[in-house]
Amino acid sequence: MAEGRPTGFESVHLPETGTVPIRDLGLTIEGSCLEPVLAVFADELAGAGVIRVRPRFYLSTEWGVPEGTVAIAIPFYLTRPYLVELHAERVGHVEGSGAEDILRYLRHETGHVVNYAYKLYEGPEWVETFGPMDRPYLEEFRFEPFSRRFVRHLPGWYAQKHPDEDWAETFAVWMTPGLDWHTEYADWPEALAKLQYCDRTMAALADRDPVVTADDLDEDVSQISVSIDDFYGLDTRPELATFPASLDAVLRSVFAPRDGHGMDTKHASELIRTLERTLTVSVYHWTGHFPERTRSLLRHLVGRADALGLTYPSGEETTTAVSLTALVTALAMNHAGRGSYFL
Repeated sequence: MAEGRPTGFESVHLPETGTVPIRDLGLTIEGSCLEPVLAVFADELAGAGVIRVRPRFYLSTEWGVPEGTVAIAIPFYLTRPYLVELHAERVGHVEGSGAEDILRYLRHETGHVVNYAYKLYEGPEWVETFGPMDRPYLEEFRFEPFSRRFVRHLPGWYAQKHPDEDWAETFAVWMTPGLDWHTEYADWPEALAKLQYCDRTMAALADRDPVVTADDLDEDVSQISVSIDDFYGLDTRPELATFPASLDAVLRSVFAPRDGHGMDTKHASELIRTLERTLTVSVYHWTGHFPERTRSLLRHLVGRADALGLTYPSGEETTTAVSLTALVTALAMNHAGRGSYFL
């Protein structure tokens, strides 16, 4: 983290702006750190031959493309470093943590734009390759980790969520500069077939104008009437899991109770708190376990560690952190794949 940057909600809360409606904060893409990133992305699109479709970029509450449009919503908090830090502190995960990550999301969202602009989802080969668009879109979904039927681009095995996401992820991999997807997916035949379909399709569309050019905006930043304080005070998280009492036993497998024999030890809860930010991001990347769920799990473990008086030996922080990471990852994999921390 850069020196002098805010690190917590209280430190980045500015009284003169925290209660002002977001629409009145003057947040724009122009003049922000997003502007040079979008310039790079324009070059990427040209390099990939995507020149007939012209996405419209705007600020909103989250990434997205209103269905049937060519408009790409970018989270408003990405316009200001202090808002990025605030979002990370309050939510636990930033979808666009730096220029490279923002480009990754832009490639994915442009996949949706191309799909809607040319109504690819109506084509029989598209449906056969990715599935029907009217398949239910579930916010929480069960997935197969490292399935060779899907590419990997965004964290959390996102291509498995819905046919539209499968296409968008495939498109994003296809257009990533410098990525040799032919080689990378050579032994993933079904994922490779999707990439080859994308390659053929984009070549055929290179000189064709889109049939859809609507750029209607959904919840543009100019319409967001809540303040920053209220926005991050809203509890919009999915219902979090209850935690079984048996977690105490597995927590003791990582940490030991205070033995009272004078051993130099540190509080287990302090280590868990230190790792919270890193674990929420990494666990989501590899397991698809939502960051807010991982954070809730870790905070439960903090409470139980204090209640049980758990410690770890001084000087063994790295070993203990690895064990804790493995435990949380295993629990997250169970929950993401089966809906429960214990089967």
